[in-house]
Formats: sequence, C-alpha cells, structure tokens
Amino acid sequence: MRVRLLDIAHARSGDKGDTANVGVIALRPEWYPVLERHLTADVVAAHYRGQITGPVDRFELPNLGALNFLLHGALDGGGTLSLKTDAQGKVFSTSVLRLVLDVPDAEAAAAALPAAPAA
Repeated sequence: MRVRLLDIAHARSGDKGDTANVGVIALRPEWYPVLERHLTADVVAAHYRGQITGPVDRFELPNLGALNFLLHGALDGGGTLSLKTDAQGKVFSTSVLRLVLDVPDAEAAAAALPAAPAA
C-alpha cells in the first residue's frame, strides 16, 4: 500500500553550517516501526537527489518515536554564505512530508495506516 508520510508523521528542520537536519516524528506510537523500516537514509537521499551534494545520515530516536536525518551539503555553504532562498533549511521538513512510502499491505493493515489518495 502507498502511504503518504504527511499522513503518518510531522517534521521539523533546521541547519548547522552546510548541513540541514530533518526530524520526522510519528503521529502515533504504533507508526514509528513503519518509519523505522521504510524511511531509510537511502530513501531520503533519493528524495533529495539534485538538491544536496553529500550523504544522508539517519539517527533513530525510538523514545521520541522519531528519526533524525542529516543532509550534508544541503545549504550551499550555510546561512551566512549561501545565496539559496532557504539558507537555513526550513523547507526541508515540508519537502520530506511529500514522500510516499510503499508498505506491504499486511503491515499497513496491522498498523492501521491511512492509504494515500488515488492519483
């Protein structure tokens, strides 16, 4: 089943130098394992391909039901150097919520995940 990240999580983002961080927090505790299994660093890196120049690191925060991603090379040098419109990386949180995850039907049903609207 296709599941929009927007329907199962919220996100926050910010910056530190040339690295943006994006925190993705499950809206329900039972949805965190789905994020943990399917929202990988590779999935996030593919989502931001062409926008970031470095790797993506993922950190798990199960006590918060959250994942934190560091997007290296995301800010063209950082807030004081960058000519990007969003030099502090605030829009990365909105962007990550546009991801759609492919979750096996049985797993999605067991977690009562909302299905993405038909395209």
